[in-house]
Amino acid sequence: MGKVTGFLEIDRLEQKYQPTGDRIRHFKEFTLPLETRDVEKQAARCMDCGIPYCHTGCPVNNQIPDWNDLVYAQDWKNAALNLHSTNNFPEFTGRTCPAPCEEACTLNLEDAPVTIKSIENAIIERAFKEGWVQPQKPAAQTGKSVAIIGSGPAGLAVAQQLARAGHSVHVYEREAKAGGLLRYGIPDFKMEKHVIDRRLKQMEAEGVIFHYNAEVGKNVKLPLLLSTFDAIILAIGAERPRDLGVTGQNLKGVEYAMPFLTQSNKRVSNEPLKPSEPLLYATGKHVVVIGGGDTASDCVGTAFRQGALEVTQLDIRPCPPEHENKLMEWPYWPTKFRVSSSQAEGVAREFAAATLAIEGEDGHVSRIKCARVNTKREPLAGTEFYIKADLVLIALGFNGAYSEHFAKALKIETDKTGHILAKNTNYATAHPKIFATGDARRGQSLVVWAIREGREVAEAVEKVLKEKTLT
Repeated sequence: MGKVTGFLEIDRLEQKYQPTGDRIRHFKEFTLPLETRDVEKQAARCMDCGIPYCHTGCPVNNQIPDWNDLVYAQDWKNAALNLHSTNNFPEFTGRTCPAPCEEACTLNLEDAPVTIKSIENAIIERAFKEGWVQPQKPAAQTGKSVAIIGSGPAGLAVAQQLARAGHSVHVYEREAKAGGLLRYGIPDFKMEKHVIDRRLKQMEAEGVIFHYNAEVGKNVKLPLLLSTFDAIILAIGAERPRDLGVTGQNLKGVEYAMPFLTQSNKRVSNEPLKPSEPLLYATGKHVVVIGGGDTASDCVGTAFRQGALEVTQLDIRPCPPEHENKLMEWPYWPTKFRVSSSQAEGVAREFAAATLAIEGEDGHVSRIKCARVNTKREPLAGTEFYIKADLVLIALGFNGAYSEHFAKALKIETDKTGHILAKNTNYATAHPKIFATGDARRGQSLVVWAIREGREVAEAVEKVLKEKTLT
């Protein structure tokens, strides 16, 4: 795997970023790719560790040591083929995945894991540049048709897999463009949208048909889909925001994270907004982001680029340790102090801080009342403090899918938060034609998990369609 003594001879080299003062002036990607020779040297660090724990850390089970070895051998084309054998969209994961594979790398025991994520991204970018990413058209059509509702990473993965199997695949997307939260949730500075568009061109050439501004249950009727298609796959995501549950949430200037991010992304892409949609800007404002996850971090970076005067991030969790206990936590994802690229741009972070109330003047938010919390996340008397706020963004994650219409019309089951109940083995719901995948089924998760579920539901649907053909 790579060079036998590479991990002893070569230091870990990470990708660098544009300086903060430069990158906050635009919404483009700001990661500076490594030179080809440096990527090959980094791949050489992959050691013959016997048990590749990086596999266990990767939800799509990328064959990481194999394509590291191919990159080290300068066989980039076969590295790209290997990478695509497990992952439909490495250009998405190579930009947005938090890289649990690197946490699971044996070299992480020495805090110097192989730079798996940057190598992955280098492979796929080389593949596009060299023209190796071409449509994979099926040898023959099966005569079977499948409808996919939702075009996030799960919906796109299943669409590509089933189209390549020869089925007629139709994707229904309520927005004007495909991508789901890849397009409308993840800011362009993490992934520019031409990255999605070039993959969509490949999928269209493979036979996938996209229907835009097509909201199933409104301008697209479910009974028509049921009578038209042999299978329907629900990949509708889990967009129901988790509520903060304090007074003052109805004040102007208090918004959930996703509408703020979606509107920003649409403006960056020159996509028209709805006439009734209120304009959400951080320009010239004191911004408070409530939440400590990736979505909160995206709000921070977006607020800086919009010209916020000050950005504060509240996290109810205690400040984690700077380093994890390797012998206790490796190779699993550890809890430790992390600083995202957006947080490094100047946010003020408050840990162990609960939001007690949102206060305002003349109907508009003016400040937030907070308090420190104990280990049970209970506010501590006498620790109250206030933070000035002109814009409050609630980024506490998501609490289920908007699946009520589907559950009622299709007589499928959901849990109390709206997640669609489907089997872990074949993703089947209580309706024989309906399958569910991605966040809509498993709950809020990573892009890489969505791709895995998309691939797995495609395999399950393919098996069902073949059985119907035989009978």
